[in-house]
Amino acid sequence: MFEKLEHLGIAVKNIEASNPLFASLLGQKSPYKVEEVASEGVKTAFYDGGNVKIELLEATKTDSPIHKFIEKRGEGLHHIAFEVENIEKSMEEMRQKGIRLLNETPKQGADNKLICFLHPKDTNGILIELCQDKDKIIVADEEE
Repeated sequence: MFEKLEHLGIAVKNIEASNPLFASLLGQKSPYKVEEVASEGVKTAFYDGGNVKIELLEATKTDSPIHKFIEKRGEGLHHIAFEVENIEKSMEEMRQKGIRLLNETPKQGADNKLICFLHPKDTNGILIELCQDKDKIIVADEEE
């Protein structure tokens, strides 16, 4: 089902202000990638954390999920992301287990991923993201 822990998402008020801290903690000069996902109203910065990536998330709009999260809970751990081999199959498996999805179809995420979030009310209060690298998309005919 889940291939591996892919990244930890950390909500921050300001990526530029947070970058020096995370670069120092991880022994790096800067994030390896900074990207905006306009559809989600978020700017991201990715760090190589060894076995797992660290994703900093800054809201770019006041109606974005990250802005709402920070307003309600403050900065901190936002989500845990797991890599899956086939996101659509994994989403169906979650539905069959009675776990609600926050999006009914995979959507474009940062770092060349297709993503889907699981409802935290069904996962012990933790927002879990499923992600599949777009370069590893499996076509139905290839599975057979």
